[in-house]
Amino acid sequence: MDRKISHIKKIAFFLCFIAFSIGTFAQSAPSSSGKTKVNVKEIIFGHIKDSYEWHITTWGNTKVVIPLPIIIRDTNTGSWHVFSSSCIEETGSYDGFYKAVSGPYEGKLVQKDSLGKEVRPFDLSLTKDALALLINSVLLCVIIISCGRWAKRHPNKAPGGFIGFMELFIMNINDDLIKPCVGPKYKKFAPYLQTAFFFIFINNLMGLIPIFPGGANVTGNITITFFLAICTFILTNIYGTKTYWKDVFWPNVPLAIKPIMIPIEIFGVFTKPFALMIRLFANMMAGHTILLSLVSIIFLTSTISAVICTPMSIVSVAFAIFMDCLELLVAWIQAYVFTMLSAVFIGIAISGEAPKSIKAE
Repeated sequence: MDRKISHIKKIAFFLCFIAFSIGTFAQSAPSSSGKTKVNVKEIIFGHIKDSYEWHITTWGNTKVVIPLPIIIRDTNTGSWHVFSSSCIEETGSYDGFYKAVSGPYEGKLVQKDSLGKEVRPFDLSLTKDALALLINSVLLCVIIISCGRWAKRHPNKAPGGFIGFMELFIMNINDDLIKPCVGPKYKKFAPYLQTAFFFIFINNLMGLIPIFPGGANVTGNITITFFLAICTFILTNIYGTKTYWKDVFWPNVPLAIKPIMIPIEIFGVFTKPFALMIRLFANMMAGHTILLSLVSIIFLTSTISAVICTPMSIVSVAFAIFMDCLELLVAWIQAYVFTMLSAVFIGIAISGEAPKSIKAE
């Protein structure tokens, strides 16, 4: 009991120390007006939005960033331009390309056409989210391939440590999620569903790491969730049986209700992947937003006084740590839910009816 109390005291002291340090730093941060000016909107959306450079930190007045390559096609001449994003940041424009400050293309590279109108050129630049996507994908491949090689070299040996944990994790998703939701033909779809789960899970986890190469809001980018939903949509409808399509275009309901049910069923074909896309995107973006909002409280209260800033820093740090732990759970839940619903949709399409596990519930 005394040992537990001692641990609680150490944790409380650690939180207070962090909060006091952050509060002191926020109080002493210089500005031109003598007070710290905090743009919470810029902090939050600067993290959530994609960018042409990877901002690591700001040391004094110096921004520590990783410039990324810009690959863009000139709308007027049709020529391709390849240059570093630092060229845009230093001069504001380069080869006629610049960042839009407002409008539908805000934050994106644009140029003027022959009529002087602002247009969006064809852009294949390696952005922050794209780089994070590549890093996380390579990391996932390294983990899975390493586990596979170990199992191949030791076919009769029980794995331990991290390899054993990964085997348990993979078998759990396969046997307790994919198999009951898809049905007897689950083996054909297991590779996609396993890949979708671990791809989402590792990107969710990496997004919670505040330092490079983590911190990118990959699964909070609707483009990524849209692509994942499209993959599920394609598999569901390509492998859909005659029974599945009959239920869509000619549902088993009284004839008088068919004119109402047919449009609803057709609409449902598209709303299922749409729900997958929005659910993952909204939950992950909301988690990042809440964490950044809690941290921003420290810097907002620092503009008032140290008396208010110090206790609010303690509360903010405590809640931020709590939310970080909660986000670890959410990272797993969202990957699990996306995979489960994808498996259910595929199972219904290939069998024409809901899986037994769903019926039982």
